[in-house]
Amino acid sequence: MPRDLFEHELEQLQNEMLTMARAIEDALTASVAILAQRDMDGARALIARDRAINQQRFDIEAQCLVVVATQQPMASDLRIIAAILFNVNELERIGDYAKGIAKINLRIPPGPLLQPLEHLPRMAEKTREMLHRALDAFVRRDVTLARAIPREDDQVDALFEQVNQALLRLIIADSSVTEQANLLMWAAHNLERAADRVTNLCERTIFTVTGEFVELDTKEPAQPE
Repeated sequence: MPRDLFEHELEQLQNEMLTMARAIEDALTASVAILAQRDMDGARALIARDRAINQQRFDIEAQCLVVVATQQPMASDLRIIAAILFNVNELERIGDYAKGIAKINLRIPPGPLLQPLEHLPRMAEKTREMLHRALDAFVRRDVTLARAIPREDDQVDALFEQVNQALLRLIIADSSVTEQANLLMWAAHNLERAADRVTNLCERTIFTVTGEFVELDTKEPAQPE
C-alpha cells in the first residue's frame, strides 16, 4: 500500500473515531438533561442511539484490522492503530455510562426528583470538556496536554462527593427516599467513572507518541517533558 494511501486511511480512521466521540459527548450532557426534565421519551431515544455508537465501534475496529492486514505498518503507525482500537473501546464504555443514566431515569417513578439537580450537570459538562480535549491531545499528539488533563479529574470527584453527601442527608432525614437517592448516586457514579476513563485516553496518547506506557496520577501535577 503506497504511503500516501496508508496515511489517508489512518486519517479516516481517526476522523471516524472523532465522529463517534462527538456523539458520546452529546449523549453525556443529554443524559443529565433528560434526567432533570424526567423526559422518558428522551431517555428511550438516547438508549436507542447507543446501539449506533456500538456499531460505530465495531466498524472502526474492523477497519483497523483491515489496515493492519493489508500492509506492514511501522512501529509508530502500529501504535496509532492500537491507540484507535483502545480509544473506541473506552469511548463506547463512556457511552454506556450515558445510557445508564437514561435507564436510571426510566427506573425512577414519574414525578419530580427529590431535589433539583445542581451538581450532575456540572459533572457532565466537565467530563464532556475533558473528553473533548483528550481527543484533541490525541489528534495533535500533544503529550503535555495529555499529562495535564487528568489533574482536572479532582473537580469531578469533588462534585461527586457533594452529590453523595447531599443525598445521604436526604436519606437520613427520610428513609422513604432511599431508592431514588441510591439511583441518583448511581447516575453521579456513572459520570465519575466516565471522567476516569478520560485519563485512560490520555495515557494512550502518551504511548502513541513515546512508545511508553505511563500511569497518570490524577493527584499529582503533570510532570514537565
